[in-house]
Amino acid sequence: MTVEGSAVVITCSTRAAAGAYPDRSGPIIVEALRRWGLSVRDAVVVADGPDVGAALRTAISSGAALVVTTGGTGLTPTDRTPEATAEVVDRSVPGIAEAIRAVGVAAGIPSAMLSRGICGVAARTLVINLPGSMGGVSNGLEVLEPVVEHALQQIKGGDH
Repeated sequence: MTVEGSAVVITCSTRAAAGAYPDRSGPIIVEALRRWGLSVRDAVVVADGPDVGAALRTAISSGAALVVTTGGTGLTPTDRTPEATAEVVDRSVPGIAEAIRAVGVAAGIPSAMLSRGICGVAARTLVINLPGSMGGVSNGLEVLEPVVEHALQQIKGGDH
Protein backbone atom coordinates (compact mmCIF):
# COMPACT_ATOMS: atom_id res chain seq x y z
CA MET A 1 0.00 0.00 0.00
CA THR A 2 1.21 3.49 -0.81
CA VAL A 3 -0.80 6.28 0.75
CA GLU A 4 0.02 9.75 -0.53
CA GLY A 5 0.15 12.80 1.67
CA SER A 6 1.45 13.91 5.00
CA ALA A 7 0.43 12.84 8.47
CA VAL A 8 0.91 14.09 12.01
CA VAL A 9 1.00 11.87 15.10
CA ILE A 10 0.15 13.48 18.43
CA THR A 11 0.83 11.67 21.71
CA CYS A 12 -1.49 13.03 24.41
CA SER A 13 0.16 12.27 27.74
CA THR A 14 0.98 14.62 30.57
CA ARG A 15 3.56 12.21 32.00
CA ALA A 16 5.32 11.62 28.67
CA ALA A 17 5.29 15.37 27.95
CA ALA A 18 6.94 15.95 31.35
CA GLY A 19 9.59 13.31 30.63
CA ALA A 20 8.36 10.92 33.35
CA TYR A 21 8.50 8.10 30.80
CA PRO A 22 9.18 7.77 27.08
CA ASP A 23 6.49 7.96 24.43
CA ARG A 24 6.02 4.34 23.37
CA SER A 25 2.86 4.46 21.25
CA GLY A 26 3.63 7.50 19.08
CA PRO A 27 6.74 6.01 17.45
CA ILE A 28 4.85 2.82 16.58
CA ILE A 29 2.18 4.84 14.77
CA VAL A 30 4.81 6.96 13.00
CA GLU A 31 6.60 3.83 11.79
CA ALA A 32 3.37 2.28 10.47
CA LEU A 33 2.30 5.45 8.65
CA ARG A 34 5.72 5.74 7.02
CA ARG A 35 5.52 2.10 5.96
CA TRP A 36 2.17 2.89 4.34
CA GLY A 37 3.78 5.68 2.33
CA LEU A 38 2.77 8.78 4.28
CA SER A 39 5.25 11.54 5.00
CA VAL A 40 5.34 11.93 8.78
CA ARG A 41 7.74 13.45 11.28
CA ASP A 42 8.32 12.08 14.75
CA ALA A 43 5.35 12.22 17.09
CA VAL A 44 4.48 15.48 18.80
CA VAL A 45 4.10 14.88 22.55
CA VAL A 46 1.73 17.17 24.46
CA ALA A 47 0.19 17.22 27.90
CA ASP A 48 -3.47 16.29 28.33
CA GLY A 49 -5.79 19.27 28.29
CA PRO A 50 -5.66 22.46 26.21
CA ASP A 51 -2.36 21.48 24.54
CA VAL A 52 -4.17 18.67 22.70
CA GLY A 53 -6.56 21.09 21.00
CA ALA A 54 -3.71 23.42 20.08
CA ALA A 55 -1.69 20.55 18.59
CA LEU A 56 -4.72 19.35 16.60
CA ARG A 57 -5.37 22.82 15.19
CA THR A 58 -1.69 23.21 14.23
CA ALA A 59 -1.66 19.81 12.50
CA ILE A 60 -4.87 20.51 10.59
CA SER A 61 -3.74 23.99 9.52
CA SER A 62 -0.47 22.48 8.25
CA GLY A 63 -2.49 20.67 5.57
CA ALA A 64 -1.88 17.16 6.89
CA ALA A 65 -4.08 14.57 5.20
CA LEU A 66 -4.17 12.46 8.38
CA VAL A 67 -3.80 13.20 12.07
CA VAL A 68 -3.62 10.30 14.50
CA THR A 69 -3.65 10.90 18.24
CA THR A 70 -2.70 8.36 20.88
CA GLY A 71 -3.72 8.62 24.51
CA GLY A 72 -6.25 10.60 26.46
CA THR A 73 -9.26 8.50 25.42
CA GLY A 74 -9.99 6.77 28.73
CA LEU A 75 -12.17 7.66 31.67
CA THR A 76 -9.76 9.49 33.97
CA PRO A 77 -10.56 13.16 34.67
CA THR A 78 -7.64 14.32 32.49
CA ASP A 79 -8.53 12.15 29.48
CA ARG A 80 -9.96 14.85 27.21
CA THR A 81 -8.65 13.99 23.74
CA PRO A 82 -12.12 13.11 22.33
CA GLU A 83 -13.49 16.45 23.53
CA ALA A 84 -10.59 18.36 21.93
CA THR A 85 -11.10 16.39 18.73
CA ALA A 86 -14.85 17.05 18.69
CA GLU A 87 -14.09 20.78 18.78
CA VAL A 88 -12.07 20.64 15.54
CA VAL A 89 -13.87 18.10 13.34
CA ASP A 90 -16.60 19.16 10.93
CA ARG A 91 -17.99 15.69 10.19
CA SER A 92 -17.98 12.55 12.29
CA VAL A 93 -16.78 9.16 11.00
CA PRO A 94 -18.00 6.91 13.83
CA GLY A 95 -17.45 3.59 12.04
CA ILE A 96 -13.67 3.77 12.41
CA ALA A 97 -13.77 4.33 16.17
CA GLU A 98 -16.42 1.64 16.55
CA ALA A 99 -14.31 -0.84 14.57
CA ILE A 100 -11.22 -0.12 16.69
CA ARG A 101 -13.15 -0.83 19.89
CA ALA A 102 -14.74 -3.95 18.38
CA VAL A 103 -11.37 -5.43 17.36
CA GLY A 104 -10.10 -4.98 20.92
CA VAL A 105 -13.16 -6.57 22.49
CA ALA A 106 -13.02 -9.45 19.98
CA ALA A 107 -9.37 -9.99 20.96
CA GLY A 108 -10.50 -10.62 24.53
CA ILE A 109 -9.83 -7.14 25.94
CA PRO A 110 -13.19 -6.08 27.41
CA SER A 111 -11.75 -2.74 28.57
CA ALA A 112 -11.36 -1.76 24.89
CA MET A 113 -15.00 -0.70 25.00
CA LEU A 114 -14.04 1.99 27.53
CA SER A 115 -12.04 3.94 24.96
CA ARG A 116 -13.91 7.11 24.08
CA GLY A 117 -11.85 7.81 20.95
CA ILE A 118 -13.62 9.43 18.03
CA CYS A 119 -12.88 10.00 14.36
CA GLY A 120 -13.87 12.75 12.00
CA VAL A 121 -12.96 15.05 9.15
CA ALA A 122 -11.68 18.57 9.79
CA ALA A 123 -11.54 20.52 6.53
CA ARG A 124 -9.59 18.02 4.36
CA THR A 125 -7.92 16.16 7.25
CA LEU A 126 -8.95 12.81 8.68
CA VAL A 127 -8.51 12.89 12.48
CA ILE A 128 -8.41 9.61 14.40
CA ASN A 129 -8.08 9.05 18.15
CA LEU A 130 -6.31 5.87 19.24
CA PRO A 131 -5.91 4.73 22.83
CA GLY A 132 -2.53 5.15 24.49
CA SER A 133 -2.04 1.45 25.19
CA MET A 134 0.17 -0.63 22.94
CA GLY A 135 -2.71 -3.06 22.34
CA GLY A 136 -5.08 -0.23 21.48
CA VAL A 137 -2.57 1.20 19.01
CA SER A 138 -2.05 -2.22 17.45
CA ASN A 139 -5.82 -2.71 17.09
CA GLY A 140 -6.21 0.78 15.64
CA LEU A 141 -3.51 0.27 13.05
CA GLU A 142 -5.04 -3.10 12.11
CA VAL A 143 -8.36 -1.36 11.46
CA LEU A 144 -6.84 1.61 9.63
CA GLU A 145 -4.45 -0.12 7.25
CA PRO A 146 -7.05 -1.48 4.79
CA VAL A 147 -9.20 1.69 4.74
CA VAL A 148 -7.06 4.76 5.29
CA GLU A 149 -5.98 5.14 1.65
CA HIS A 150 -9.58 4.98 0.43
CA ALA A 151 -10.75 7.35 3.16
CA LEU A 152 -8.11 9.94 2.27
CA GLN A 153 -8.99 9.67 -1.43
CA GLN A 154 -12.66 10.27 -0.65
CA ILE A 155 -11.85 13.32 1.47
CA LYS A 156 -10.01 14.76 -1.55
CA GLY A 157 -13.18 14.21 -3.61
CA GLY A 158 -12.41 10.77 -5.03
CA ASP A 159 -15.15 8.34 -5.99
CA HIS A 160 -16.69 5.85 -3.58
